[in-house]
Amino acid sequence: MLDIRWIRENPEALDAGLAKRGAEPQSAGLIALDEERRAHVTKVQEAQSRRNSASKEIGAAMGQGDTDKAEALKAEVGELKSFLQNAEETERQLNAKLNDALSVLPNIPLDDVPEGADENDNVELRKVGGLPNFAFAPKEHFELGEALGMMDFETAAKMSGSRFTLLKGGLARLERALGQFMLDMHTGDHGYMEVNPPLMVRDDAMYGTGQLPKFTEDLYQTKEGHWLIPTAEVSLTNIVSGEILDGETLPRRYTALTPCFRSEAGSAGRDTKGYLRQHQFYKVEMVSITDEDSSIAELDRMTKCAETVLEKLGLPFRTMMLCTGDMGFGARKTHDIEVWLPGQNAYREISSCSTCGDFQGRRMNARYRAKDEKQTKFIHSLNGSGVALGRALIAVMENYQNEDGSIRVPEVLKPYMGGLEVIAA
Repeated sequence: MLDIRWIRENPEALDAGLAKRGAEPQSAGLIALDEERRAHVTKVQEAQSRRNSASKEIGAAMGQGDTDKAEALKAEVGELKSFLQNAEETERQLNAKLNDALSVLPNIPLDDVPEGADENDNVELRKVGGLPNFAFAPKEHFELGEALGMMDFETAAKMSGSRFTLLKGGLARLERALGQFMLDMHTGDHGYMEVNPPLMVRDDAMYGTGQLPKFTEDLYQTKEGHWLIPTAEVSLTNIVSGEILDGETLPRRYTALTPCFRSEAGSAGRDTKGYLRQHQFYKVEMVSITDEDSSIAELDRMTKCAETVLEKLGLPFRTMMLCTGDMGFGARKTHDIEVWLPGQNAYREISSCSTCGDFQGRRMNARYRAKDEKQTKFIHSLNGSGVALGRALIAVMENYQNEDGSIRVPEVLKPYMGGLEVIAA
């Protein structure tokens, strides 16, 4: 959420930032709502002051025997009390109206984010690893998986419908191995604390990280009102919601391997075949909580942590800076890592690392106090995939495939696979 005080002081900057995202200007309407709210607050304060002074005047008038004046003052106090009784609800409604308008505003891009409309305007930062050369036409992951008898879409559809997959045997173990490998790396080498968080959260947690109210249609909700997390970012970031942190304890870095659940309502017709876009999938998530001076450097660090996963797996990839039109709702700057899939002959996203500035901190009311400072500030938050297991599985399958359809196990995963070197039918 953006700060209404900042908007009042920088209306042109808000509208310019929204324009970069392809959105309409909003400053005039927001400032008008805020002025209405502030005018009401001023009126309430004046009414409270006048009620107090009039109450004192009643006693003075009675003491002087001026009953007419006393009765007039009593009538005035009665009217003020009636106004103040209704004023609290009016103020609540005005606050809610302004809050609702602010809650659907996207974050403002940083100055160095390239302007653009969509993924075609993203900027390549670097490319790592040579593309594999095959002496045969490489297959896509679903062709390999079905031929091995270890990737079963038909049985999953029978019990759950489309965009679900049943993994079996060596491929099920390979996905599990990928998750354990990533967790060990992020905790042992990168300094993240492993967390096993709740998979169901309440409204305020979803609101705090920006999933609600904008992305309701992409979420799953239980009959009891809990939401299934679309990413562990929700649970990990909300660890600090409502807290005032000691600035000396920052940055705080968390990682988790969890199932994630998304309805994919906004991706109708995209990647319907195979394991690339599922309603249920596993992902290793990274979250960092920092002060305002460290969040930009932390984004580069987090991106490198995700890149290292792919480097150790021996997978070719490229890192992109997303343009203003392709960034997520809460991001100020985003790096996407795209892994090479030879079966598709294309790079596909496998990780997205973003800094949100104080956008989520403000929504969660999560603050910190720097050393020797009395005033608190909102925390800065970052999140990134470290990385998506399903897409990592696809990348390993396609890059390590043999002509006979078997899959070689990357060297770093062999200890997690009991020494198995090749997955074969």
